[in-house]
Amino acid sequence: VQLVESGGGSVQAGGSLRLSCVASVYTRCMGWFRQAPGKEREGVASIDSHSKMTYYSDSVKGRFSLSQDNAKTTLTLQMNSLKLEDTAVYYCAARILWPCAGMQTDSYTNWGQGTQVTVSS
Repeated sequence: VQLVESGGGSVQAGGSLRLSCVASVYTRCMGWFRQAPGKEREGVASIDSHSKMTYYSDSVKGRFSLSQDNAKTTLTLQMNSLKLEDTAVYYCAARILWPCAGMQTDSYTNWGQGTQVTVSS
């Protein structure tokens, strides 16, 4: 599975950005992760495309939301009310094994190249 992210950029605090991830094939378990400088990679949101169950980290719950296209090969992360602490490189990930692993970083098998999100005051 190849993953290609797009949509990163710079925005002021309180603004919005939308990230997209296009997968080369349908993969049931997908997620978004982020890594800020000097910090470990952390889960942001994930989805089980079959059950449509979504999971969000506490830090983004209520501000970020996931959506998929009908083919379920494009995963979009809508980010609203962005905060300075949301600044990071955001990665799309897929897990080709079952069951889905929520936001357990080490359980994902395929990763995109990452896209930078910078939130400024």
